[in-house]
Amino acid sequence: MPELDEFSFLPAQAAGLGAAVPAVSRVDLALADGRRLSALRWGAAPPAVTLLHGAGLNAHTWDTTLLHLGVPALALDLPGHGDSSWRDDAAYVGRVLAPDVVRALETWTDRPQVLVGHSLGGLTAAAVAASRPDLVSRLVVVDITPGVDPNAGPAQIRAFFAGPTDWSSREELVQRALSFGLGGSPEAAARGVFLNSRVREDGRVEWKHHFAHLAAAAANAAARTDPAADAGTEPTTPDAVRAVLASTGWDDLAEVGAPVTLVRGERGFVTETDAEELRRRVPGAGVRVLATGHNAQEEDPAALAALIREVVADASA
Repeated sequence: MPELDEFSFLPAQAAGLGAAVPAVSRVDLALADGRRLSALRWGAAPPAVTLLHGAGLNAHTWDTTLLHLGVPALALDLPGHGDSSWRDDAAYVGRVLAPDVVRALETWTDRPQVLVGHSLGGLTAAAVAASRPDLVSRLVVVDITPGVDPNAGPAQIRAFFAGPTDWSSREELVQRALSFGLGGSPEAAARGVFLNSRVREDGRVEWKHHFAHLAAAAANAAARTDPAADAGTEPTTPDAVRAVLASTGWDDLAEVGAPVTLVRGERGFVTETDAEELRRRVPGAGVRVLATGHNAQEEDPAALAALIREVVADASA
């Protein structure tokens, strides 16, 4: 797939929806410590919506949702993901990532945002909204609460990312994804792999996100500790990954002054009990349920876009 770039898939996606392809560009921000924060700017006007993806994903996870939504938006690559720099300390937790998101909002937006966050992005968004209420008009959290079990999620996904850290080609990685039952159709899997991987100078292909390397290191450490362990055993969750959910507590959500909406997937990580706990701790929070799993933005982008559009309309009223 060497002839493709990250925007090559948009025309076909837009045509399938009967939508026009908006202006989409990549923007980068140099951070004070030498790291880079990268994002996609959707539309020519200043963004009204900023979106934060989940662990192991990147800004392109929102592509189809944003084609449906049709408003100016900013989709960030969180640190350790996409085209943003990895963290040396592997501290991919909401409160640690929040200052980078604040810097992005200060640089790339000119008004309080409808801040949408999925999974890790949702916990990060809550930390941003709690610490900088002037930057956030509404908070939408997609299929995550601080009460969710940090080991939740399909075992095959963790085993998939705990495999080799580099590959001979993207096609090889697509076949591995399909063999694990991931990625959907071959076309969708090829798009997802292309947008979430890079070719190194030595010609080998690796995931863009740091989590694959953390998961592989944890699996190797577990195998050394337990010689009976094999490749079919679910890898131990690395401390940095476990901390993604554990270290951002309910206090952040409780301190958010903006209206909060939780989007729960029927087959996702957030249970009805989790949702009720959010209602108890965040009076006035709304809860919406979509007929999806954890990745609502990929499973039913039209429904999620419609929900976000309602929130944007409320914020503009």
